[in-house]
Amino acid sequence: MFDWNRSCSYDEQAEEAFSHDSAFTAEKLAAELNLPSGCFDLRSNKAGIAVSGEVTLYHHRAYIQVGQFGLSSGHGILIRTCKGRKDYVGGANHFVALGMLDDIPALAAAVRAITGVGRDASRSSERRAA
Repeated sequence: MFDWNRSCSYDEQAEEAFSHDSAFTAEKLAAELNLPSGCFDLRSNKAGIAVSGEVTLYHHRAYIQVGQFGLSSGHGILIRTCKGRKDYVGGANHFVALGMLDDIPALAAAVRAITGVGRDASRSSERRAA
């Protein structure tokens, strides 16, 4: 898995690895949130040589974007609400650390807390067992 704190600036191989691993992780996040296929888009923007580019999971009520926006700040995951997949403004911006990509259940919990989107898989299975 990619070292999320490694800068992609002027490093084409790092940018490619960042994009690939971000997309893979976004798919895992969608699964952890129990989002049915077809209810979200996964978009990628390679961008220029000086930046990482972004990978975005776009649901009709949530927008989650991964990029190296402020590497020195440690933040790189933007989470916000939206009203449809063509709402490019959305709700207030919330940022969490890129390192959360290594803990998908914690990232999913943050997405649920901020947007209300997604179902907690462990609670769903607990209810079925009861």
